[in-house]
Amino acid sequence: MITAGDDRQIIDAMLDRNRRALIDTARGLDEFEARRRLVPSLTTPISLIKHAAAAERIWFQRHWADIDEADCDGYARRDVGTFTVDDHETLADVIDEFERASTRSRAIASQFDLDDTIDLPTEGTISMRWTLLMMIQELARHAGHGDILREQIDTAGQTDNTPS
Repeated sequence: MITAGDDRQIIDAMLDRNRRALIDTARGLDEFEARRRLVPSLTTPISLIKHAAAAERIWFQRHWADIDEADCDGYARRDVGTFTVDDHETLADVIDEFERASTRSRAIASQFDLDDTIDLPTEGTISMRWTLLMMIQELARHAGHGDILREQIDTAGQTDNTPS
């Protein structure tokens, strides 16, 4: 892990660290556990990774590479559909999808300097630096959600030993 260097090296390394952290929250789960709904929303271990793949495509493929939604390599619309996992998709499939999207994001991002900007209707003018930092935040938040879900799954059925 890179902990020193220029801004770009540190930012890229932190983003990759959060990508791995999100995947690690679901590693070792079986298909039932990966889809287990423990909160009222669509948030499950597998759907968090599916959502992260869509976020990668939205920010890097659609916004930075200016690729039409229909030409992206998967779901790339900003709505609740980013959390939708088809019945035939396995956890391994979704992890592979996220890793492919992340690889493509890295390639796209590498074409821009941190201070390069684009104009978006909803956010206004944003820099690559802002995009990378926002993705670090997004993936860290969802890895935290995944950690909590994983703790619930791993401790399901155990007796509560909390002191009174």
